[in-house]
Amino acid sequence: MKPLQDPRTGAVSTAGAGAGSGGVEAAGEGALRDPSFRLERRYRFSASHLYRRPEWSDEENRARFGKCANLPGHGHNYRLFVTVRGPLDPLTGFVADLGQLDALVADLVLERLDHQHLNAAVPEFAAGALNPSSEALVRWIHDQLAPALPAGVGLARLRLEEDEDLAAEWHAEDG
Repeated sequence: MKPLQDPRTGAVSTAGAGAGSGGVEAAGEGALRDPSFRLERRYRFSASHLYRRPEWSDEENRARFGKCANLPGHGHNYRLFVTVRGPLDPLTGFVADLGQLDALVADLVLERLDHQHLNAAVPEFAAGALNPSSEALVRWIHDQLAPALPAGVGLARLRLEEDEDLAAEWHAEDG
């Protein structure tokens, strides 16, 4: 194999798989690619919500959503796990700058949701719109974070825990 030069550091590798560049030879392709690593960070916020369709009667809402349809709503102490992926930065050894990730999550998610009634704070969950289920909230969080991540860093997984018994997830592999 020819020596490989890492364009970020200038380091030259003569190792068979390009160890100096962090590359791994793809099986059968003879091409090099950066391996992807994952970093998971946990965040917490408290919020309330209500499951209710305004066009349905109280009886229909209770039949479909149980106690979650009771006015004015109920709250949770949510735990949000954000997993990002990407190559290791050869200078820092990190997948992502934690300060930058924390600031993005705080600005785009936590500041908008923490100690809020989700039906009132987020237009997508207003009366007559989508109910703020854990699944819908994970999708909303994805839509806030995915386009804002720095180049080379992508979302791999989001997990939102409402309580000890209920959680929703999104995985990049699932689309």
